[in-house]
Amino acid sequence: MKDDFIPLAFDRIPEAEQLERARAFCELMRGRRTVRAFSGEPVPFDVIRLAIETAGAAPSGANQQPWRFVVVSNPEIKRKIRMAAEEEEQTNYGHRFPEEWKAALAPLGTDWHKEFIEIVPYLIVVFKLDYGESPSAVDDGTMIRSKHYYVNESVGIAVGVLLAALHNAGLATLTHTPSPMGFLSKILDRPKNEKPFLLIPVGYPAKGATVPNISRKPIDEMMLVFE
Repeated sequence: MKDDFIPLAFDRIPEAEQLERARAFCELMRGRRTVRAFSGEPVPFDVIRLAIETAGAAPSGANQQPWRFVVVSNPEIKRKIRMAAEEEEQTNYGHRFPEEWKAALAPLGTDWHKEFIEIVPYLIVVFKLDYGESPSAVDDGTMIRSKHYYVNESVGIAVGVLLAALHNAGLATLTHTPSPMGFLSKILDRPKNEKPFLLIPVGYPAKGATVPNISRKPIDEMMLVFE
């Protein structure tokens, strides 16, 4: 098995540069905000492609890379997704969401209207691959199923990398989880082993866009250190 290994390409940088990079990236990411008011201004597709390629570099259980990123710019498909999402969300806000959850959402000003799904130039629909499929060795048309491990953890990490890459490229995003999300599989004609994980509208903020006045936990509330 050692013959299958290659040397690690790793550039060690000076401590001062480490701190500078860490501080700059922290400042960049702490400026990221979830946006719900988008502009329809076009976004270069190559930026989307590179961000997804970056997300694909995320670690995954047994390197199985159990993700699929479906990029949607077609107006008709976006409209179908919006209509289906709003139907589910209207039911959620109407009676499926418990009062405690609606109270937690209230400061964010959310409701069942999701017009941004049609407005943004791109939707990235993230699917998790519950298992893999490959043609059998005898080439008789049958498929061999392989179990995937740590699927949710792997896809969650990849999504985090994707959001960071998009923000780094100067784009705004929203993490949207209309529940249930089965309509995404149907509209986008995905196979049974791919399950919807997250819907990410991507674009530029609308002119005059506002965001809730919220704060982030200070480091002392997030981190414990044992020395």
